[in-house]
Amino acid sequence: MDDRMKAVLDLYHARIEEEAKARLAGPPGRSSPDERDRRLLAVGPDTGQLINILARSLKAPNILELGTSYGYSGIWLADAARASGGRLTTMELAPHKSAYAREMSEKAGLAGSVDFKVGDAVQMIGALPFKLDFVLVDLWKDLYVPCLEAFYPKLNPGAIIVADNMIRPASEDVARYARVLRAKPKMTSILVPVGSGLEISRFDA
Repeated sequence: MDDRMKAVLDLYHARIEEEAKARLAGPPGRSSPDERDRRLLAVGPDTGQLINILARSLKAPNILELGTSYGYSGIWLADAARASGGRLTTMELAPHKSAYAREMSEKAGLAGSVDFKVGDAVQMIGALPFKLDFVLVDLWKDLYVPCLEAFYPKLNPGAIIVADNMIRPASEDVARYARVLRAKPKMTSILVPVGSGLEISRFDA
């Protein structure tokens, strides 16, 4: 990790800490969709380091991130792409989040390793002209299975898939994703209690 990347991660970590303090100081109960949309909702440093290690283990990988959000996990993945001679494609529905993520990647010196796409993830996956070696699934949970069905035919042998929020918050959508994923041919998978819970899978053709 170079100084530019570290400085950007420090900014993200400070924002994560500030948001955590604000939630504790606020009224109890569920937050509104607008409030949740403004939050970073980042995977956190443990998950960030793990996906970085996994992606770096691949040679010149095509990396796909589903759910750019404000760009935290993309920093870890772009660093892995740069180190391994690969490239990150990151997809986000909200233009303002994608723009923020692009700005942070530029500050980290990583923008040259990333393609930012805005729009419907399922449609954009279908339009990708290349196969995939690594996929991070971390968008709205009701899209986990539709996205899986879209990227599964595009997986290269040995591709790694990581899905976030598989333990917290508990959801039937993520439980269904695990069931559908594990039923796919040539797929091995394990649930790992890192961060909010990661389903880490490998496709072996």
